[in-house]
Amino acid sequence: MSARTFAVADAVELAVVERSGFIESRHAGSAVLLDPTGTPALALGAIDEPVLVRSTLKPLQAIASMRMGADLQGEAAALATASHRAEQRHIDVVTDMLRSTGLDETALRCPSVPPGDRATREARTRAGHRRSPLHFNCSGKHAAFLAAARAIGADTATYLSPEHPVQQKVAEVVAAFASEEPSAVGIDGCGAPVFALSLTGLARAIGRVIRMGSSDDTEKEGAWAAYESEARTLTEAVFADPWTIEGHGRPNSTVIDELGVFAKGGAEGVIVMATRSGYSVALKCLDGSSRATGFVALTLLQRAGAFDAEPRGASATGNDKVDAVIAAITEPVTGGTDSEGRTNVVGRLKLGEDIATISERKRD
Repeated sequence: MSARTFAVADAVELAVVERSGFIESRHAGSAVLLDPTGTPALALGAIDEPVLVRSTLKPLQAIASMRMGADLQGEAAALATASHRAEQRHIDVVTDMLRSTGLDETALRCPSVPPGDRATREARTRAGHRRSPLHFNCSGKHAAFLAAARAIGADTATYLSPEHPVQQKVAEVVAAFASEEPSAVGIDGCGAPVFALSLTGLARAIGRVIRMGSSDDTEKEGAWAAYESEARTLTEAVFADPWTIEGHGRPNSTVIDELGVFAKGGAEGVIVMATRSGYSVALKCLDGSSRATGFVALTLLQRAGAFDAEPRGASATGNDKVDAVIAAITEPVTGGTDSEGRTNVVGRLKLGEDIATISERKRD
């Protein structure tokens, strides 16, 4: 495989932006939906070509840290797999994670930034804490890496090196859950190693984590089965505190909280979602935008009937609930205001033709 993702010619039209009846923008990409047996129920575009999976990798990184000895429970376990907005509670949990191993924020090797959450940013700025690596969205993952390094007596200054034992364990866990060897290794925005996997491998990996962590009757054959305890701890933590994963009212946290479906977005237009019953979907928008990712992923799960098997899904809450969540996480297309000063909605995000026809056929 070459060290690049798939080309536009190999992609499909996942979504379009309609403004005032005019198709203004198009999002091309690829997507795969796996059923509980791991079989592709829907394949769109180049699902077996490599994609840098960015922050969708975090559940596997967290599992590796726990296996290496990082004592992560509850909110700390969930923060290890989060891309948080640095609400004050996020910062407090990461601070406690570091303190429990005798470290502080100076040990973190992720960038120093202002908080993404506006209220926290303003409060921290007033208190003189404008920038910190604690605020970076991956700080929980980094704190987990450091806890793992401490647990095995490894060097904490080089914990991001691909040769470090913690990162070697991450590579092992990724290969085990994805059932494929990464085709490339790069450097993520936070400085940690990031792997190139196929969308099929990504969906397979995260689907296994969530299903194994949620059910006692999951297939136990395969290298990933050795990590059942860690997968269960992680899954239970995420579903107990969805706010940890992104933030209150944020798209990923909303999907987890309202539908009981794991959702993890990554930079450059990558997302993965997985139901407790074993359905999983992974997609990549080639333009790197996340505008359509949650909308498309939830729609594919819905039209494949994935929510029918969920205790909190369509059979329990109705498809109206799923539709409401899709609307809540999808930004409207706006233009000006009305006579009352309210923002006008003049368009919407719609499924692209390549995906609409197939998904409608699936639903029928």
